[in-house]
Amino acid sequence: MNRRPTQLAALALTATAALTLSACGSDDDSPAKDKDTIAGADTGHEKSASPSVSASAAADRPKIELPSDVTYKFEWPKTGDEDKDAILSDSEQRIKAVDMAIAQQDPLHEAYRFYTEGTAAAGSEKFIQEFVDHKARTTGVTRFYDANVTVNKDGTAGLVYCEDQGKAYNKFLETGKTDVTPVSKNSYVIYAATLRKNKNGVWVTERLTSQRGSEKCQP
Repeated sequence: MNRRPTQLAALALTATAALTLSACGSDDDSPAKDKDTIAGADTGHEKSASPSVSASAAADRPKIELPSDVTYKFEWPKTGDEDKDAILSDSEQRIKAVDMAIAQQDPLHEAYRFYTEGTAAAGSEKFIQEFVDHKARTTGVTRFYDANVTVNKDGTAGLVYCEDQGKAYNKFLETGKTDVTPVSKNSYVIYAATLRKNKNGVWVTERLTSQRGSEKCQP
């Protein structure tokens, strides 16, 4: 599957732990629930342009610099709610920061750790390390859509969203070869994240689960 450590292992003909559920730093191998049943997830499907980064701007945020062949389509709602838009913006930066760490071959990159803590940070480090071990990075276009956000009374938040990896691939650094794989049901991934606003006003992801082949995310 695209952008997947197990795919890298197969192509490199090396042994590595099989990750049945992983993408963009998922910390948990347990399947995410359907987004209609995940606690803290809205069920609306309004779509519009991606929220502005200014919704959760901070002077000390890490600068995200990616290769020109790593691009995204964030079809996420602009809710008009300050906290929800900040959650979407910070989650977008987290996703990009993980790909930047992969591109720079740095499993401890400060950028993704700025936006993650706990098991989400540990899962991201493991995910990035597998790309480093196989001297590979991501390339292509990744689409994110059907985002649903809920802010809880205890100060945490829930975010559920879909990812389309149909046009995102693995690129090997030593050869420059891109592994173009066909689109299948496993190109579609559903995520469930738990976030918390830290003392700097950043919505950090503390827990992230994912499931490939989700019917909720397939066209």
